[in-house]
Amino acid sequence: MTVTSEKKFYTPQEYLNLEETSTEKHEYRNGEIILMTGGTTNHNKLAGKFYANLLLALEEKNYEIYMGDVRLWIPRYCEYVYPDVMVVQGSPIYQSPGTTTITNPSLIVEVLSKSTKGRDRGDKFHYYRSIPEFKEYVLVDQYSILVEHFVKRDDGKWILTEYETKESILSLESLQFEMSLESLYKRVNFEEGNEE
Repeated sequence: MTVTSEKKFYTPQEYLNLEETSTEKHEYRNGEIILMTGGTTNHNKLAGKFYANLLLALEEKNYEIYMGDVRLWIPRYCEYVYPDVMVVQGSPIYQSPGTTTITNPSLIVEVLSKSTKGRDRGDKFHYYRSIPEFKEYVLVDQYSILVEHFVKRDDGKWILTEYETKESILSLESLQFEMSLESLYKRVNFEEGNEE
């Protein structure tokens, strides 16, 4: 006899209600609730450095920077996700009620893990592109020196630039911000990251 368990589907409001009282973070994918796994120390260092550098560089400019705990709602694909770092130009547009979920990032940074890299490069990037304000996407590898930087041009085409050496300088066009990969990857232990 084969026993099959049926998937349970939730409305966005049911998900938000459950997430409000949960001790763990979950993403919402078109009716399904997906538990987010814990990150590695490399993941934490890389996301933290990106956030801290952006926060300092943009402190006097008209941007808001968020890290990890702020949710993003992607209405076209009925998804709630928690990007590692998001930047909003101007003021955030919240999905009501409250201030826990935004809808208008111009830049998203994801630190890649073995379990999420396919989704971050594939479906998630596709879904993020449905956000009108979204202009730049940065993928940071935690297992080797590699940053993939996508920029949306005025004609709507996305251009990829890859950075693979410590000497490289990542330049975020929409923010007029630069960061060296040597600074980004300082104290990142690649042997630790490969244990995940």
